[in-house]
Amino acid sequence: MGEAKDGNFTIHLPTIPDYNISITDFGGQGNGHTLNTQAFVEAVEAIYNNGGGRLIVPKGIWLTGPIRFTSHMELHLQKGAVIVFSRDYTDYPLIISSFEGEPAVRCQSPLDGEDMTDIAITGEGVIDGAGEAWRPVKKYKVTCKQWSQLVDSGGVVEEADDIWWPTKAALAGKQAVKNLKDRKEFSLSAYEPYKEFLRPNLVSFRRCNIILIEGVTFQNSPAWNIHPYMCTHVTIKGIQVRNPWYAQNGDGLDIESCRYVSVEDSTFDVGDDAICVKSGKDEAGRKAAMPSEDIRIKGCTVYHGHGGFVIGSEMSGGVRRVSVTNCLFMGTDTGLRFKSCRGRGGIVENISISDIHMVNIKHEAVIFHMFYEKTEDENIRWKPISEETPQFRHIHMKRLTCAGADQAISMTGLPEMPLQDITFTHSKFHTKHGITALYCDQLSLLSTSVTTTDEPKFCLNHVTNHNLKKDDIFTETKVF
Repeated sequence: MGEAKDGNFTIHLPTIPDYNISITDFGGQGNGHTLNTQAFVEAVEAIYNNGGGRLIVPKGIWLTGPIRFTSHMELHLQKGAVIVFSRDYTDYPLIISSFEGEPAVRCQSPLDGEDMTDIAITGEGVIDGAGEAWRPVKKYKVTCKQWSQLVDSGGVVEEADDIWWPTKAALAGKQAVKNLKDRKEFSLSAYEPYKEFLRPNLVSFRRCNIILIEGVTFQNSPAWNIHPYMCTHVTIKGIQVRNPWYAQNGDGLDIESCRYVSVEDSTFDVGDDAICVKSGKDEAGRKAAMPSEDIRIKGCTVYHGHGGFVIGSEMSGGVRRVSVTNCLFMGTDTGLRFKSCRGRGGIVENISISDIHMVNIKHEAVIFHMFYEKTEDENIRWKPISEETPQFRHIHMKRLTCAGADQAISMTGLPEMPLQDITFTHSKFHTKHGITALYCDQLSLLSTSVTTTDEPKFCLNHVTNHNLKKDDIFTETKVF
């Protein structure tokens, strides 16, 4: 398929041989109830034996277990094609994979590939991960009627936390898997009794080179939706990613330890962070030392998510040279979200964000949070700088517009490692509260206004080398 210029780097596109087959050639039936796992296995084997090719899925509802990719393979869904993945846990073997930044035993992903090159998912169809068969649900996130329906459907309720689990084995796995990880036990047999807890990401491509994902709708993932991990030359264009807003760990796109990535003209409506950049967690991420770098995101829309665009909190391998432009966030919990904590280490730097429009943001339009999942009391105590100290620096934002949020900007660095060189230029915020900043160095707002309904408009604490001037920077308080 050639290559595409993107900023100052070139992203290669997959090379797929001119060999087209249909899932129907292998006995596949798109009637919604026939299990087509073997048909997909045989089709992928035919593509492998040919040295690559295009597997076409025509209009219909295609029930199947996991589809494992081979190199030089394109999975193409024609308009009206729906791939629905099986709800039977026995269809998903355990594998050594990665989750939330660390090596982990997980169930094989519905769409799975490892150490492959030149792979693609294209078309106008829909891919459904049957996530409701896997996900726990917190009571406070659903209505009383929805909760009653969940409980009546089966499963088990964890009374202490008001969480519904789809099976007893899934609930049992919550503590059992933690114990196994604490013992550094990674034998698949040890995890087998708890596989119903080990819900997979919908799309998992690990250490793959040259990936194209275009046009398709991805929805209802068991955990994260799309997860390229340690991949290079990734192009994602014109896709839709959907999850229920209450979906636990229902991220849209998690780009982890990848280089040369383009995400364009895509739409996200999900249950957790929408577009997220990561690079491993704590010691595992630092040891792998694979940053996410040379990434461009443009023309994307997010309707729901914990964050519209997010870096962290697993960023221990570093994140650098990322640009985000011309995006719209509507009704997200936060708009631009940067998060980490002590123990991560890693450096996030050279991030450029421009032309972002935000509407009705629930919490902060922009937030830097360096004690994510930690207590504020722990944060205020100075600690020695080490390889476990995260650094966020050289992050420049311009032409941000926010019409409605609880707060415009919240910035919390670490006492021993302040946020450094953060700039806002030609931006406008209309919010309830203004700006708070704690432990920052070189904070600059140029031609930027914040219109608030509540005082004070800004509160600075341990902020050095800033240019904030109340009369020049901030407009009067207004009720709107």
